[in-house]
Amino acid sequence: MNSCVVALQRLAHALDRRGLRWPALLCVLINRLVFGCYLGCGARLGKRISLAYGALGIIVHDKAVIGDDVRIGAHVVIGGRSKHADVPVIGDRVVIATGAKVLGPIRIGDEAVIGANAVVIEDVPARCVVAGIPARVIKRDIDIRRYHDGL
Repeated sequence: MNSCVVALQRLAHALDRRGLRWPALLCVLINRLVFGCYLGCGARLGKRISLAYGALGIIVHDKAVIGDDVRIGAHVVIGGRSKHADVPVIGDRVVIATGAKVLGPIRIGDEAVIGANAVVIEDVPARCVVAGIPARVIKRDIDIRRYHDGL
């Protein structure tokens, strides 16, 4: 099921880049109705992205950039903030746990871990664990293989 969600988003992205906005939005709508997620057609998803539970409740802003080998839990929001035009850029091999909110013009470093239900509104350095509301660094210089079993 995960591959269907990502494949539909990739199709929507390709259609949108070719100026075929209505067919692209139709793909986004299918994802929303069938799988219960919103992956904007302009979002750039990296290779081998993993969306938990068939992407249930995941929202990804139309301008978001997500790196390779990223794992995203259910009910995660990757989006903008009012009064900010830019949206998050997620690095490679990042783990975003269930319910996390990654908001605004921020960068998440490679091999970072965002804890469950964290609200991230500031940049996250590479190889760190963040948690809380607002999210704060709670651990540095981690080995991502302890958190990301797909590597």
